[in-house]
Formats: sequence, structure tokens, C-alpha cells
Amino acid sequence: MTQSGTMEAQAAQVLDPLREDHHKVKQLFDEFEAATESEEKQRIVEEAIHALQQHSYVEEKVLYPAFLPALDEEQLMREALEEHHVVHLLIAELKKLKPNDERYDAKFTVLAENVRHHIKEEEGEMFPQVEESDLDWTFLADKASEAKRQFSSKGARAGRSGARTKKAKKSA
Repeated sequence: MTQSGTMEAQAAQVLDPLREDHHKVKQLFDEFEAATESEEKQRIVEEAIHALQQHSYVEEKVLYPAFLPALDEEQLMREALEEHHVVHLLIAELKKLKPNDERYDAKFTVLAENVRHHIKEEEGEMFPQVEESDLDWTFLADKASEAKRQFSSKGARAGRSGARTKKAKKSA
């Protein structure tokens, strides 16, 4: 295997899970477009939000800082981070809406359009550049897995404390 082929195989440890995440959320966006029941739409939205938040957490905390030196231009990273910012804003707004709100479907559709655009740029521009770099891919794969676990455990703790708060309010 060539040096370039070896780097690409090592990079796949990190980039393939990101591509899988991308595929998953694009499937959820398609499911939402086909859904007709508000309960089904809400389930899809909640699943997509969780997936997007976990994915962006890993990218922002671990991968983007490591990718930056491998990019031809910093502007690509600045745009990616701004796209993440817009996604976070849309998610926060979506969480405040009920599925029967007249803006719910439109808000999620705009979120989907933004994320699809971001995925296209990430997979078409960013990934090919970093794939050719000599980053410590094994280290990054381990750090990304750890960040994913951290995100999941934070969510689990938040869910448990939220459940306690609701119980406490009911018993008061």
C-alpha cells in the first residue's frame, strides 16, 4: 500500500464515522419529509437533534481543532463553525416549538437544508484536504470516541436530573 493509501486508511478511522453520522441525519431528514403524523415528526426531530448535537460536539471539541492546520485555508473552518452556530440556533428554536406549531415543519426544513449544505462542503472540501495530511489518526479516533461517550454521559446525567426535577415539582 502506498503512503497516501495508508494515510487514507488511517483517516477512515475518523472520517468514516462522520460520514455515517451524515448519512443517518440525511435519512432522518428524508423520513421527516415523508412523515404525516405529528408524533412521528416529533420523534424524527428529536432523534435528528440528538444526532446533530453529538456530532457537532465531537467535531468542535476534538476534530476541528486538529483539522485546522491541515486545511489549505482557514476560511473553510470559519465557515464550518458558523454553519454549526446556525444549526445550534435552529435547534434551540425548534426545542421551544410544539409539533403542531405552524413554524415547526418550516424550521426543521431550514435546519435540514443548512445541514445538507454543510455536509456537502465538509465531505467535498474539508475531508479530502485532511485525509491527505499526516495527522495522528489513531489518537484522533480515540479522542473522538471519548468525546462521543462524554456527550452521551452528559445527556444521560441531564436526563436523570431533569426527571428528578419533574418528580420533585409534582410531589411539592
